[in-house]
Amino acid sequence: MGVSSSGKSTVGQSIARRLHVPFLDGDGYHPEANVEKMRAGIPLNDEDRWPWLERLATALHEAADRKGASVGACSALKRAYRDFLVEKAGEPITFVYLDGSRDVIGERMARRHHEYMPASLLDSQFATLEIPDPETENVLAVPVTDSVEKITQTVTKALDHLKTFKRWQ
Repeated sequence: MGVSSSGKSTVGQSIARRLHVPFLDGDGYHPEANVEKMRAGIPLNDEDRWPWLERLATALHEAADRKGASVGACSALKRAYRDFLVEKAGEPITFVYLDGSRDVIGERMARRHHEYMPASLLDSQFATLEIPDPETENVLAVPVTDSVEKITQTVTKALDHLKTFKRWQ
C-alpha cells in the first residue's frame, strides 16, 4: 500500500513470486468510471473507492482460497479503506506500507508513464494518505528507497507470523 508510484505493483509481484502465491494489482479492479475520472485528473473520493475496494477484497479472498494466500497492490490510503479490505476479505491482511517522501515519489512519477494516473494527482494522494500505525494496524513500513529485492526480503522474513493466520490453522 502507498501512494501512486511508490512501487506497489513491482514490490507486490516480487513478494508474490517469493511466496508462490497469486498477485492481484488493484488497478485492474477499478470500474471504468474511476479510470476515466483519474485520467481526467480528478481525484477519487470515498464513494468512488468503496466498490473498487470491495471488488479487490473479494478477488484477494478468492485467490487465497485457491493457494492459501494472495498478494495485492492497492493504495489503501486511509485507515478506513484498510479496515474495509480486512472486513470484506474476511481474514487478516498484512499491509506493507511503501513509505517515501513527496520528493522521491514525485521523481519516480515523473520518470514513468501510467495508463491513467497523471502526476497532477500525486498531491491529492498525499493529502488523502493516513500513514498506518504499526501499534494499531497489521502493517510493516518499508522505505521506497530500498531495492525491490531488499524490500521483498524484509517483508518475507517478517511474514513468519502468517502461519498463525486462519489459512494455516
